[in-house]
Amino acid sequence: MSELSHAQDWANLGRYEEENSVLGEPEATENRIVFMGNSITEGWSNHHADFFNNSSYINRGISGQTTPQMLLRFRADVIELKPKAVVILAGTNDIAQNTGPMTLGQILNNLKSMCELARTNNIKVILSSVLPAADYSWKPGLNPDKKIPELNDMIKVYAKSNGITYLDYFSAMVNDKNGLKDALTYDGVHPNKDGYLVMEPLVEAAINKAFK
Repeated sequence: MSELSHAQDWANLGRYEEENSVLGEPEATENRIVFMGNSITEGWSNHHADFFNNSSYINRGISGQTTPQMLLRFRADVIELKPKAVVILAGTNDIAQNTGPMTLGQILNNLKSMCELARTNNIKVILSSVLPAADYSWKPGLNPDKKIPELNDMIKVYAKSNGITYLDYFSAMVNDKNGLKDALTYDGVHPNKDGYLVMEPLVEAAINKAFK
């Protein structure tokens, strides 16, 4: 981290500062894709690093982050990297109140702002559903099993009405309790390698759709 202390750098702008500075501009014909998200995105590189062997796929997930934090770093970690598209996966930590109470409408508004910033800069948007979670071990009793499906419905309606590609991870990964299928997770919230193997063809299909 450069001049910012951890306490000052609420959005963790320093997390990818060095990587961004040496990344360089994409080739003229390159379809660079930035994956913007929280620990579910960050952990992708740990549990199935091969997916990011594609040098055009740039992982900019940060564990624990909420949508206001991502919105603050959206310019540094997405726009300034000049991608052709961004995959946004966010919202579960807002429901978990990681940075304080948030309504579903406030979460959606932050997602809308990220989408608007991207589209203003000619970046295609793939807007992801939030992954299922029956409960949060670190903040139990917040009913994500009910709130996540409701938020996903709101995200889907917004995406459809604005010509944005909607990426539905939820339907492929949910169990009969609105949680993550046991085979796809190690803690009920985060995917394991098998979980990411379910997600990967879905995101690649969504990317292909966005470029058509």
